[in-house]
Amino acid sequence: MPSHHLAEKMKNLNLPSPIQSITFQNQQFFLKRDDLIHPDFSGNKARKFYYFLQNDFPNITKIVSYGSAQSNAMYSLSVLAKMRGWGFEYFVDHIAEYLKENPHGNYRAAIENGMRLRQAQPPFLELVEGKNDILFIEEGGRQKEAEYGIKLLAQEIIDWQKDQDIKELNIFLPSGTGTTALFLQKNLLMLNAERLTLVFTTPCVGDKAYLQKQFLELESDEKYHPTILTLENKHHFGKLYKENYKIWLKLQQQTGVEFDLLYDPLGWRVLLAHPEVFSNPTLYIHQGGVLGNESMLARYERKYPSINLEL
Repeated sequence: MPSHHLAEKMKNLNLPSPIQSITFQNQQFFLKRDDLIHPDFSGNKARKFYYFLQNDFPNITKIVSYGSAQSNAMYSLSVLAKMRGWGFEYFVDHIAEYLKENPHGNYRAAIENGMRLRQAQPPFLELVEGKNDILFIEEGGRQKEAEYGIKLLAQEIIDWQKDQDIKELNIFLPSGTGTTALFLQKNLLMLNAERLTLVFTTPCVGDKAYLQKQFLELESDEKYHPTILTLENKHHFGKLYKENYKIWLKLQQQTGVEFDLLYDPLGWRVLLAHPEVFSNPTLYIHQGGVLGNESMLARYERKYPSINLEL
């Protein structure tokens, strides 16, 4: 895409994203609406890939990445590639036959944006080594460049916190790779020394040890690491839990906001299970990802067709 067209697209990004006050389960929260940044480029992926929107890459002709076939990052990268006029190849180690035959959700949208899906086994980096025209993006956008956009998120929160005269603020967001939570805590500590702002998160993909490992790969100094909270029972990523579906429905019922069905239900369950976080004003970051709800919601409705009666 010519640079002036890209600049026009960038003007349409809703930054800083709004913060609203909500009440859920009789508890007041602030909600950072990163899901409203852009209809095609929202949430934490807009933050993680902001560096690639703001800078020029004259030698790049293609993005290569990998992950699951319904990944939010996959969709956002397909948007980035389309905006830039680049090709986009995405590797998966498997893809369900049902999805191939019935494209939906992030998969369908990414295909419509021109993504070329390839099935292969990791490691994928070896497939693109030595090719200077390829931009290789780690799964979920877990890389140093993500800090560029997440630093902007930190500054938006700091400006709002000062405007609201909030001395101590607790922030919560669920994590996949933990990249957003890590760089957010790091930059809040570096940029906001006169106020105490703590980031809390929970691992949605692996366990606490997995998330700590992800943090250490990006930042060796543990003073910049967020605080990890969990539930007592193990949570399997992508599995259908009645508790997750119920809290997602309750969130929509009580706040009027649609949340992601994969990460946010566990995030809210963990947050409500740790009321000590509410000792200070609490900000929940809505990281987008609702396009993937199409496939998850259909699965939940099939498994729990009468759950509405239980609210």
